[in-house]
Amino acid sequence: MKVTYTYSDKIFNVFLYTFVILMGAVTLYPFLNVLAISFNQATDSIRGGIYLWPRKFTLINYEEIFNYRNLVTGFYITSLRTIIGTVAGILSSAMVAYVISCREFVARKLVSTLFILTMYFSGGLIPEFMLVRQLGLMNNFLVYILPGLISGWNVFVLRAYMDTLPESLKESAKLDGANDLTIFFRVILPLCKPVIATVCLFIAVGQWNSWFDTFLYCSSNSALTTLQYEMLRILRDVTSATSSNMYALSRNNVLRVTPDSIRMAITVMTTIPIVIVYPFLQRYFVKGLTLGAVKS
Repeated sequence: MKVTYTYSDKIFNVFLYTFVILMGAVTLYPFLNVLAISFNQATDSIRGGIYLWPRKFTLINYEEIFNYRNLVTGFYITSLRTIIGTVAGILSSAMVAYVISCREFVARKLVSTLFILTMYFSGGLIPEFMLVRQLGLMNNFLVYILPGLISGWNVFVLRAYMDTLPESLKESAKLDGANDLTIFFRVILPLCKPVIATVCLFIAVGQWNSWFDTFLYCSSNSALTTLQYEMLRILRDVTSATSSNMYALSRNNVLRVTPDSIRMAITVMTTIPIVIVYPFLQRYFVKGLTLGAVKS
């Protein structure tokens, strides 16, 4: 069937496409500008005028970063905590969400209220630090996983989606002799792929970008350093001019790197992995957030 457009429809489409293109350009430009500066010669970048591509291409900014001795360890630990933290976090949150989504669970409202309170109130930094120390998690890899294992927000996003699933699915499974664990792993989880992908993205981004817990609990153990914390240290060394490696002079007695050039290179390095992962989860992202949003 052929679709006919009126004159007003065509005008609307022109404005719509123009708006989308402009919004895309505005969104994409900052990242392209950061990428261009990161590949441009540091002293030349000071002059300004770099927009979408480098004026004097160089890899020195990235060479200086990769010369930092703890960077490989930081990348390994960050990748490990992201993978383990995401898998453990989604399983734990999904289990809790399944329990409070069951109508026969008598403490459903009480548990939900307790999780709501955690979204608005916390014990504070000092009590949290004391608790971690008393649990023996100082300079321990588990400090990256256990404290943030379950998030109230993630639980309610998962529960809202599970509430949209027909109750007859659980009843049919129980009639076939399935227990709650079987129902959860073989019935509920396969149907929750969109929201699971969404929450996985939330958790993975949080784990990948985290550095403050390293500063608090593992700063004295270089074997447990993270990529973001090492990037922060590199930027601090450049800014304060205390690192001879980062402010090494070239033959012409000109600084090889500047704080801005290193900052841009760091931004690219920390952003690229998430940018690569996001397209694989994009098709689930909107669906996972919107489905079930009418229920609470």
